[in-house]
Amino acid sequence: MSLILLATSHRVAPGLLTWRAWEALRSAPRVLARADHPLLPYLAEAGVHAEQVTDPDPAALVELARRESPEGGPGPEGRAGVVWIAAQDGDERLMRDIGQRIVADPLDVEVLHGSYDLPGARLLDLVSVMDTLRRECPWDRKQTHESLVKYLLEEAYEVEDTVASGDYGALREELGDVLMQVAFHAVVASERDDETAFTVDDVAAGIVDKLVRRHPHVFADVTVRDADEVNANWEQIKAAERAEKKGAEASVLDGVPMGQPALSLAAQLQRRAARVELPEDAYEVTGSDLVARLFSLVRQAQAEGVDAEAELRAASREFADRVRAWEREHPAPSGE
Repeated sequence: MSLILLATSHRVAPGLLTWRAWEALRSAPRVLARADHPLLPYLAEAGVHAEQVTDPDPAALVELARRESPEGGPGPEGRAGVVWIAAQDGDERLMRDIGQRIVADPLDVEVLHGSYDLPGARLLDLVSVMDTLRRECPWDRKQTHESLVKYLLEEAYEVEDTVASGDYGALREELGDVLMQVAFHAVVASERDDETAFTVDDVAAGIVDKLVRRHPHVFADVTVRDADEVNANWEQIKAAERAEKKGAEASVLDGVPMGQPALSLAAQLQRRAARVELPEDAYEVTGSDLVARLFSLVRQAQAEGVDAEAELRAASREFADRVRAWEREHPAPSGE
């Protein structure tokens, strides 16, 4: 092999290369890389001498590879004559220029991937971008948890709207907007210097621990029959977690977000309250007759297995469709 273009991922720690990549680096007569490549210290530690290049010239690189393999074929024992360590952004322009130069005068070239992204690797890019925005963008720099909450709610509602409309092609983008909000809150939290500070890694670690803890039928030796038993175990584990946190002050209502829409709030409160034996008059709310009937209707929906929030939202969408259809059939005067 006359020329190996060694590609690495910036999402993998420098020095973590495949065995084949290390073999190519150790056996090649000439190894070249940009002067600021993060892999250089690890090459030196491994005893691999890399020539540092400030501004790589594709013509010179191709010519060097030809000189190291005069016949244009494989070098000694099939090894490369030259290894170029590509920049971690892929060095696409350099590789394209090299490809154009060897069309007329062929040269044996291989692109060797020395490291690969694992699933979830692009999340590292998101963390990096959010860190940069927090430092360099005036708007991002001044945001707080309080100022960001409304955007998190808006993005969550946009996800709900996308799913409800069946527009799964747009779902990826909407989920990305929600993910950005999570990363944004994490970078804000990382700047505090007290016990409330945390990083995005702490957020990920917390949810991983919770998922493992609440799925003993997957990660431990608990056996379940069906999804209903999974849900029952989940609720028991949550109750035990609440009791551990709050002791005697633990309540079945702990964790219910009071800022959610009123219908879903009433439904969730009633679901939680059903776990304890409340007297019937506990469900009699104060307020106007309309309020009492609304609260009672939510309870009725619960008993019938109906999600009042989702049903009312669906009815509202249907009404919106009828309004738009009527507007199309009865266009407003142009004013001309």
